[in-house]
Amino acid sequence: MAFPRRISALARTLALSLLLAPTLQELGAQTYPRADDPRNGLRAGLMDAGTALKGLRLVSTTPKAAVFDTARGLTFVNSDLAFRGNLVYQGNFAGFSIWDVSNPARPTLVSAVQCITSQGDPTIYGNLLFVSAEGGGNRNDCAKGGVQDPSEHMAGVRIYDVSNPRAPRLVKNVQTCKGSHTHTLIPSRTNRGVVYLYVSGSQGARAEMAGCKNGTDPADETNSLYRLDVIRVPLADPMKAEVVTGARIFTGLGAAPRRQGGAQAARRAAAETPVDTSAAARAAAVNNAAAAAPMGPRNCHDVTAYPAVNLLAGACGSYGLLVDISNPEKPVRLDAAADTNFSLWHTAVFSNDGKRVVFTDEWGGGTSPNCQAMHALEMGGNTTLVITPNRKFKQHAYFKIPTAQTAQENCVSHNGGLIPVPGRDIMVQGWYQGGVNVIDFTDPDRPFEIGFFDRGPVDAPPATGDSAAISRARGTIAGSWGAYYHNGYIYSSEMARGLDILELLPSDQLSANELEAAKLVRFDQYNPQSQPRIVWPAAFPVVRSYLDQLVRNEGLSAMRTTAIGRALDAAERQSGAARRTALNTLAAQVTRDANGARDAARVRAMATAIRDLAKATK
Repeated sequence: MAFPRRISALARTLALSLLLAPTLQELGAQTYPRADDPRNGLRAGLMDAGTALKGLRLVSTTPKAAVFDTARGLTFVNSDLAFRGNLVYQGNFAGFSIWDVSNPARPTLVSAVQCITSQGDPTIYGNLLFVSAEGGGNRNDCAKGGVQDPSEHMAGVRIYDVSNPRAPRLVKNVQTCKGSHTHTLIPSRTNRGVVYLYVSGSQGARAEMAGCKNGTDPADETNSLYRLDVIRVPLADPMKAEVVTGARIFTGLGAAPRRQGGAQAARRAAAETPVDTSAAARAAAVNNAAAAAPMGPRNCHDVTAYPAVNLLAGACGSYGLLVDISNPEKPVRLDAAADTNFSLWHTAVFSNDGKRVVFTDEWGGGTSPNCQAMHALEMGGNTTLVITPNRKFKQHAYFKIPTAQTAQENCVSHNGGLIPVPGRDIMVQGWYQGGVNVIDFTDPDRPFEIGFFDRGPVDAPPATGDSAAISRARGTIAGSWGAYYHNGYIYSSEMARGLDILELLPSDQLSANELEAAKLVRFDQYNPQSQPRIVWPAAFPVVRSYLDQLVRNEGLSAMRTTAIGRALDAAERQSGAARRTALNTLAAQVTRDANGARDAARVRAMATAIRDLAKATK
């Protein structure tokens, strides 16, 4: 989430939404929205809202821990997730919860830690839990009541020892100049005992903290702005964690170009300001947006690291950045992309091969209903960028959920991660009250939806005669903050309702073999913004996944796919040397099939998977 106050979200949206981009004729576009979509018009309710599902099964919904069980504003809403073994760490604006999901149908609460921390995004590494803290009301001691003296203020990253998950222990508050809206973990390449945290903080430099300085020159290394603070954490002694440098990835990056007619666009957007916003605030938003001086970014909202390929994708307000993190203490910006249709570059997901990145646009800051039928497809959704061989971005198509959400549902593209299906780029993500969505972006020009889970809005629409106070009370912020696949299930952090667990189902777009292959991938630890490389074990479901894909896209003749399927069945009935010989023979045949095949690359990938299976046969 970008900004907790609606008017702040609007002002920043207006100031950042006028960036130069390719036209729709240059980028692929979907049909949006669909009038017959089953998500349209669902019944409102907190725990009894209407639901719509496609390609997914709701395994369980577990209400929030009692200490966070309120939907009042953003004070107690759930935020992001991190995973270790059978434990799920769920952030909250007022602390965090640890859930045991050994039985996904009946998660159990291990502990709930109260700590006013604003957004509270979590990252787990071994027995250490890192939690982001931003804002003026966070105290070093986690207590409520606000900050009475600057010495009490905590803005940065809290470090907890969770070796006993029933009794997490705060071991250190690492103060940073701009606080921590989000953070991303990057392991050291040279020292296994050290990790780095890239900290995205959107505040100005803190006056009460020594060494913090506001400034306007991105090249001024004494300037606390125009940098991401980098915390070095010695894992054996987290008390020694400290800010060691700043990632100065903005230097030399000018303002993103703007369209002509920006003031008019700002006024049009201001017309969508929530009705409970005062006239003065609405006018200020318009004037601020229209008069805002062009500036380059000085911070990222979120960065996603892919340590296996030494790359980082920075979602940095007016730009999406590509950064080399071979040396985490000295990152190097490789490219930057701007887009008039992106209000706030918010977060990113790499393809497993590191050749594509999906960026999201948090138009409206996460608190506005920006998935209505009147809203543009190109705003508040995803776009796919290809990373060229010379490590530059090339933008391709947009994607937005093809449903008309209501004016009562805060909705926009938000956090997600990969689903480990071999041979395809598939991701799941949360869209706040737009629900959970599964998309395939294998073809960057034609992303498409595979499945979804959605509820109706928390609040019913205003009734005739409602007072302004009642109308304001209907503005509940809820929905899926982020949705992630982990060890066979999809976990969604529902901001107002709790924790949802879902399971993918076979469909015409996702076969049983592909789902079985995905379940073979297991991670002991998973932090979505520190993306792990997916490696599939040698197994028959992996081979059959490629075969199913070739049948689906007619990438190889039906005669050959049928014959290959029979050969695989025959080999699986054998064992030892006989199976190994049969698989090696089949691999050689499939390699020859690639010549002239419509989808030669996938045929070759299948041949490699067959050889790997032969090698693994004992």
